[in-house]
Amino acid sequence: MTKGRTYKSEALAAVHQTAEALYEVGAIDKKTMRGFDEDCLTPIRAFGSEAIRNLRERERVSQRVFALHLNVPVTLVSQWERGEKKPSGAALKLLSLVDQKGLDAVA
Repeated sequence: MTKGRTYKSEALAAVHQTAEALYEVGAIDKKTMRGFDEDCLTPIRAFGSEAIRNLRERERVSQRVFALHLNVPVTLVSQWERGEKKPSGAALKLLSLVDQKGLDAVA
């Protein structure tokens, strides 16, 4: 059960799922589980306005197409690129995936 998570690799997905099962039965504590989260899950970093614009341009798509792939309004992508708003939550995770694996990873 991946619960919508993205892993660094298939092997780390298996390791994390095993650790998660151990946590659920009480064999490992919350602190240990957090360590597995950090080691196995795709890291999320903050994206500034310039980084978002560079990412979109690297993928060679318009703001509209980028927004469609991220399932956000095009006005939000524009606001991110101007620095008026900052991505958070699921949008930040999607930006991290696009940064690491390209736009096809979320297409």
